[in-house]
Amino acid sequence: MMSVNSYLTDLASKLVLKGSEKASIITSIATLEKRLTYYFGKDIKEQFYFGSYTRGTILPRKADDNSDIDYMIVFDNSNNYKPQTYLNKLKSFANNSYSTSEIFQSHPTIVLELNHIKFELVPAYNAGGIWFKDYKIPAPSNILSEWTFTNPNGFNESLTQANKGNNYNIKPVVRLIKYWNAQNGYIYRSFELEQSIIYNSNRYIYYGCSSLRDYFYKTVENLSTCGLSQTLANKVRKLKQSVGKVKQLEEIGCTGDAEKRLKSILPELR
Repeated sequence: MMSVNSYLTDLASKLVLKGSEKASIITSIATLEKRLTYYFGKDIKEQFYFGSYTRGTILPRKADDNSDIDYMIVFDNSNNYKPQTYLNKLKSFANNSYSTSEIFQSHPTIVLELNHIKFELVPAYNAGGIWFKDYKIPAPSNILSEWTFTNPNGFNESLTQANKGNNYNIKPVVRLIKYWNAQNGYIYRSFELEQSIIYNSNRYIYYGCSSLRDYFYKTVENLSTCGLSQTLANKVRKLKQSVGKVKQLEEIGCTGDAEKRLKSILPELR
């Protein structure tokens, strides 16, 4: 029998990308880089991965079927092409270089789905200069402009500092909440979840927390239902009620029942 904190700590550790899965992804990234360089040549100025993979908050595929690697391809856009031109070019590349894989457009990216991981290929260009990297990527459909500015790895430092300043519990709690989110139909976008947890740390929501259990309880208590449909909001309320019950059971010494209830919320990962 494990305590609530022990179970959460063990599960968070299992949610770290590692072993053969991580090795396969490293190989796939290297292969993708070579194939992009061969296909586009000097039209590509830079290419790199970003997002949750670089932050250490990506989940293994067994925990999240939609785990993906965000991969930016920075083109020389001296011809002032529109985003769709580059999306078409990337789709043609994927069809040519990964003919047996599933490939489709999910604006503003091209999704390349391999057996063990998905890549989201993001076209971009440098709208700044040699020293300052002001990247532009295709704008989401709800934005009027065609291109929008982005800082692909700007969030990484915020997460690193928040994790360091909170006894290294932020990244584990991010993975735990993202796991629950994936198991419940993706109520929140993954990046928005990470942002909200960092926002909570800046508001000192976690003041007084010491263990991963404390951080998990506080994070769940502060999950927002603003903007969610009634169905999704109800799922969040159910989570809060269930976690509240876990906390009550633990407080009265019913450790076994607390662990059992917790496993119904966050199933064991084999």
